[in-house]
Amino acid sequence: MRITELLDKRSISLSGAPKNKNEALDAVVELMAKSGKINDKEAYRRQVYAREEESTTGIGEGIAIPHGKCDAVDRPGLAAMVVKDGVEFDALDGEPVSLIFLIAAPNTKDNVHLDVLSKLSTLMMDDEFAGRLRSAQSADEFLAIIDKADEEKKSIDESLAETGIETSGKAKILAVTSCPTGIAHTYMAAEGIGKAAKERDCSVKIETRGSGGAKNVLTEKEIEEADCIIVAADAQVPMERFDGKKVISCQVSDGISKAGELLDRAIAGDAPVYHAATGSQNAPQAAKKSGGIGHKIYTQLMNGVSHMLPFVVGGGILIALAFLIDSLSVDMNALDVTERANFGTITPSAAWLKHLGDTAFGFMLPVLAGFIAMAVGDRPALALGFVGGMMASGGKSGFLGALAAGFAAGYVILLLRKACDHLPEFLEKIAPVLLYPLLGILSMGLLMSFVVEPVMGGMNTALNNGLMSMGGTSKVILGMILGGMMAIDMGGPFNKAAYVFGSAAIAAGNYDIMAAVMIGGMTPPCAIALASLLFKKKFTKEEREAGPTNFIMGLAFITEGAIPYAAADPLHVIPACAIGSGAAGALSMLFGCTLMAPHGGVFVFPVVGNGIMYAAALAAGTAVSSVLLGLLKKNVEA
Repeated sequence: MRITELLDKRSISLSGAPKNKNEALDAVVELMAKSGKINDKEAYRRQVYAREEESTTGIGEGIAIPHGKCDAVDRPGLAAMVVKDGVEFDALDGEPVSLIFLIAAPNTKDNVHLDVLSKLSTLMMDDEFAGRLRSAQSADEFLAIIDKADEEKKSIDESLAETGIETSGKAKILAVTSCPTGIAHTYMAAEGIGKAAKERDCSVKIETRGSGGAKNVLTEKEIEEADCIIVAADAQVPMERFDGKKVISCQVSDGISKAGELLDRAIAGDAPVYHAATGSQNAPQAAKKSGGIGHKIYTQLMNGVSHMLPFVVGGGILIALAFLIDSLSVDMNALDVTERANFGTITPSAAWLKHLGDTAFGFMLPVLAGFIAMAVGDRPALALGFVGGMMASGGKSGFLGALAAGFAAGYVILLLRKACDHLPEFLEKIAPVLLYPLLGILSMGLLMSFVVEPVMGGMNTALNNGLMSMGGTSKVILGMILGGMMAIDMGGPFNKAAYVFGSAAIAAGNYDIMAAVMIGGMTPPCAIALASLLFKKKFTKEEREAGPTNFIMGLAFITEGAIPYAAADPLHVIPACAIGSGAAGALSMLFGCTLMAPHGGVFVFPVVGNGIMYAAALAAGTAVSSVLLGLLKKNVEA
């Protein structure tokens, strides 16, 4: 079968002018309908959009290959559209798309068309071929260009058969490519990896797992001899066979757009060893992307958390060093209450480190909100998220406000895109650089100023009033409440209310309250650190690697070390931390511990009353939270 047998003249447009991605998809679906190959246009349209939700089909270099496989397709077909001025398509390289091929595939056992469609996909990797199609003056010329290239290009089976492990070359590389529909991206990734390997003088064999099944399957001997294996997949592939080998797992789109980088990593041996028995930390990321709305929110959260983590770790350790320097340089017992309040900035070197650490911390919440927003609404949402996160950082809402700001910023951009869909063309072109940032930042400012911050501020006032009214209650209960509040939002209204209450108590000469407050703030990072060592399957690789640094931050009373973990899994982490912190605060009160400094953690233990029992209370609270984290958190996805 020839490619042109699937492409009807009626389904070719050389003068498309869609204003956005949705209009482009709708236009090519209409072109496909003209060919008479689909029996339910709306059902097919929904399938095309569903595929687009999994990952963009804009592969870069101005090309998009959307596709849908479903019962609404009677016969396999193609539709093509040239967009002279280009259209924004969320492409992998961020550039406009000017050449679109839509694929329609039926749900049948007859897969003869799949090789043809796959061959077209690999042809699109040739810049000259795509350029000639864009310049075609008629549908007949367009078809003639495709027919000539089809004649000269080898079939998918022939191309794959030419790949195989040999003794020559810099390295012996294997690869597996797969996408959910197994029509286009599977073979484009194989083509990209094959070309990159040839350019680098590498031996390579590529297994494809498409709609027609697995082809060019890797053998046990080839796997045993391979230096590295690249798994570029958006669908599950058999991974157990790679046990003990270096494996690079990535999305299938990376095999198309980042093939060179993948090969460079493989040649350098820059890849983790895959262990099937541990449940695979390195399984294809696509499997993670295919979840429902809950998992989508989780991945958006993790985008913010992963970018925030370096600021937390670097800034937190610098602040801890500032406390350490002051603890070694001054006699805490000789300081008055005011001087103790400035602990960490008393000596010049400590003050400089504290300032540097605080600067890093200043970026923490804006970065969290910004990259959550970007995961929801793409790059235009980044600025909105930064602004909302900065307002949360400088206001009363803390990290919970930053979380709200991140998601709100993303959805504000999505709403603005909808609102701008029908603007005149000259306005639509300037929307991303003018309307989105102007209206978006204005919307975020209004939302944070008149919704988020007032709500959080009201909570803060109510909490302070509630704490002040507890003067006659049991101190153990008060310590439990204060300790728990320090862990609930780690910088938000609950945390701030407890801390302000403790600081005010020092000024009034009541030193047991601040002891309960500080131990409640020390417990969450220490518990995170311990749990990441004891319950490895509950944490991602990145979280496990950063986990031990939380011991340093926790002991230095830097509760923020736990924020990335709480942000990534708030429903499980926050309750576990709050219960352990409450237990530590209650024990501190029960043991009669006192503290005359409002900060410093372990570095101000010389001025803690009943310090041995204070350390015991901290250990007990840490143990409680760690066990609860092990029980409540789910195993990370393979």
